Amino acid sequence: MILAFSVAPSGTGNASVSDAVAEAVKVVRASGLPHRTSSMFTEIEGSWDEVFDVVKRATEAVLPFGSRVSLVMKADIRPGFEGELDGKLERLEAAIGDAGE
Repeated sequence: MILAFSVAPSGTGNASVSDAVAEAVKVVRASGLPHRTSSMFTEIEGSWDEVFDVVKRATEAVLPFGSRVSLVMKADIRPGFEGELDGKLERLEAAIGDAGE
């Protein structure tokens, strides 16, 4: 499973949420699971239990920063496949390269 998620506090009285998001990303990095963080989402790859445990802990890490937390998730569930965090991008780049020839 690859899961893309975004977690952020609200009710902070501050427009910036970077400190809170940093705490969530620290949880993801410490998990040891394959992951990638971009400007809008963090993607993480693993089993249901592994991924949802990390998302839960990342959400809990953000809780102290506001009166509520927003969590957005999107999952690609493909049993029996691993390494798809990079594999999907490699296939895309190959397809783009093929199209330009």
